[in-house]
Amino acid sequence: MAELLTDDQIDAALRDHLPQWKVVENSLVRSVQKDSFLDGIRLVATVAQLAESMNHHPDIDIRYTTITFRVTNHEAGGLTDDDLVLASHIDTAAG
Repeated sequence: MAELLTDDQIDAALRDHLPQWKVVENSLVRSVQKDSFLDGIRLVATVAQLAESMNHHPDIDIRYTTITFRVTNHEAGGLTDDDLVLASHIDTAAG
């Protein structure tokens, strides 16, 4: 099982690498606003491919042009390095 990150490790990651993310109930959460519904769906498709290649899948909420990603390791019961990596990949895909 993956090792849980400490609060200090999470805070450092948010500060140094993932400033658009926040921690909500043991998950990393970020919303992305796209220009159109289809742009949002394309982003979701890109993230789905990344997540599948990592075998680490975010919760995704689609609200017209706002896409919200929630990343956590359900098996470990909190945040792990895999969550930071996936969040970084989502940032890259979101542009």
